[in-house]
Amino acid sequence: MSTIRGGGQMETLGRRERSKLDKEQRIFQAAAELFESQGFEAVTTQAVSDRADVGTGTLFRYAATKGELLLMVYNHRFADAIAAGRRDAARADGLASAVQAAVAPLLEAGRSFSHNAMVYQRELMFGDPTDRFRAEGLALVAELEGALTSLLLTAGASAESATHAPGDAVAARRAARSIFAVVHLALVQPAINAFPDTDPVAEARAQMAQIVRGYGPTP
Repeated sequence: MSTIRGGGQMETLGRRERSKLDKEQRIFQAAAELFESQGFEAVTTQAVSDRADVGTGTLFRYAATKGELLLMVYNHRFADAIAAGRRDAARADGLASAVQAAVAPLLEAGRSFSHNAMVYQRELMFGDPTDRFRAEGLALVAELEGALTSLLLTAGASAESATHAPGDAVAARRAARSIFAVVHLALVQPAINAFPDTDPVAEARAQMAQIVRGYGPTP
């Protein structure tokens, strides 16, 4: 038996479990390197299995499709971006700045790999509902929307009172979802060449500020 650190906790794994974890980590690393260097369309599952030094049959036990491989990789980036956004939002001055700070790391990551980001969004929306990594990605979307909702509710409490009526929570969730929709469009915009005369990040920031103004408490 061997003890390793995983998921922030100490876990004791046997030989078989260590072997499975090692293979998954090799597959993840191989897929991440290939998607980053070549882009999703150019990468094959055979190339990933070759670089990871596993058979294709083994690869498909960890991720059933190339799309799920991309979800595996970009879920980690999504989670890191959410964590960074939470930290930045806590230091921001004003609600609009806090909301923009919360999603800025995600926008920056998407700008670096716009075509992969578009495929990631597509797999989240239309992928196989039984896929493990799609479920994890959708949970991250819910986490981001929850974080944005909390920001909006906290700002409302500071401006009005320490409590909220039920409708306030509904309005905050609705605004949070609108903000995520803005982020979603900003991530796919470069890849589909939509609105080529506008900067996606600058336009997203302006739209988020407009949503925040619309949500903001009325004196």
